[in-house]
Amino acid sequence: MAQPIGIKICGLTEPEGLDAAIAHGADWVGFVFFARSPRAVTPAQAAALAARVPSGGPRRIGLFVAPDDDAIAATLDAVALDGLQIYAPMPRALEIREKFRLPVWHANGVTTAEDLPATTPLDGLVIESRPPAGADRPGGNAQPIDWTITKNWQAPVPWMLAGGLTPETVARAIALSGAPAVDVSSGVESAPGRKDARLIARFIQAARQGAHQRP
Repeated sequence: MAQPIGIKICGLTEPEGLDAAIAHGADWVGFVFFARSPRAVTPAQAAALAARVPSGGPRRIGLFVAPDDDAIAATLDAVALDGLQIYAPMPRALEIREKFRLPVWHANGVTTAEDLPATTPLDGLVIESRPPAGADRPGGNAQPIDWTITKNWQAPVPWMLAGGLTPETVARAIALSGAPAVDVSSGVESAPGRKDARLIARFIQAARQGAHQRP
């Protein structure tokens, strides 16, 4: 029997998108605390959204880019998060984990199989493409990696595939990469920062179908 696929809907800014992620069984919902992102939310906005997540619902993840301790602490004072997705060098990500005692998923931009981490002291990895030249934001910026490079990777911790995933591509991405989890943001939007409930439903359905095609 195929292993279930983990699904994260990231960059949520409005109740409609969050409610669709919950209704269709997403495992994680993500809030972006990075001002330059079109999906950025304030701690207060995230708190209002997070309050809609029922007990036993998806885990609430905060995405931070090179944050200082004060920024994380102020966010956690306002909104209950179950984990952190960190864009920062590994030593800094580890400091954050040790200080705030929350699971940390470390974002890794990769190009080839040689870029995939063999070890990590953190709780999970987000595997995506490197930012394109001139990008003012980290992450895959809606660009996919070569999905085949992770197929035989012996990952040291749980990981999720991100970058350039859509309802049309996610099943193939899972089949080629062997990913145990997927992370989507712009691929389920009608406009930057505005999630589309129908696209979220289609993405989650397609991801579950893709899980049956994994090697």
